[in-house]
Formats: sequence, structure tokens, C-alpha cells
Amino acid sequence: MGRTCTSPSWPIIGPRRSNNGTAALNGWTTAWTLQSGTTINTLWNGVHTVSGSNITVKNADYNRTIPGGGTTTFGYVASGTPGTPTLTCTSP
Repeated sequence: MGRTCTSPSWPIIGPRRSNNGTAALNGWTTAWTLQSGTTINTLWNGVHTVSGSNITVKNADYNRTIPGGGTTTFGYVASGTPGTPTLTCTSP
């Protein structure tokens, strides 16, 4: 099961989740560490939690499944220190 995630530029980030495999992914999670002083102001197309400087974004109900060869995106507006985070992508 292949998957990738890419992170565009600051302050509106639209990470792209790609399924490079042929079987559908049923649920996805993207996580990264926020730069010191960074705050997520709003987020769409996912459900996020923040614990300290760690942020986790999980699929919304309507974009849970990514078909083989398909993609989905979520986005957010942040304030604080700019940066390009290293994303970790997982699927159940």
C-alpha cells in the first residue's frame, strides 16, 4: 500500500495525501511538529488535535476513503514562525 504526503508553502498549507497503490485506503492520518510559536487558526477537510507542539490531522467522514491512484487534500491557515514541516503519513 503506497502513500505519500507533500507540504506546500506557508501560511496556507494544503498537504496532499496520495494513494500510490491500487487498493483504496480507508482512513488516513497526517502528523507533524509545529514550529515554536505557531498556531493553527483554522483547518478544513480534516479533524485536528494539538498536543504541545505535535499536530495530528485525521480524515473527515466525507474524505475517509482514498481510492487507488487517488488523492485528497486538507488545508489550514497558521500564524507564527514559518517553516516547512516534515509530514508523517499513516493509514489504519
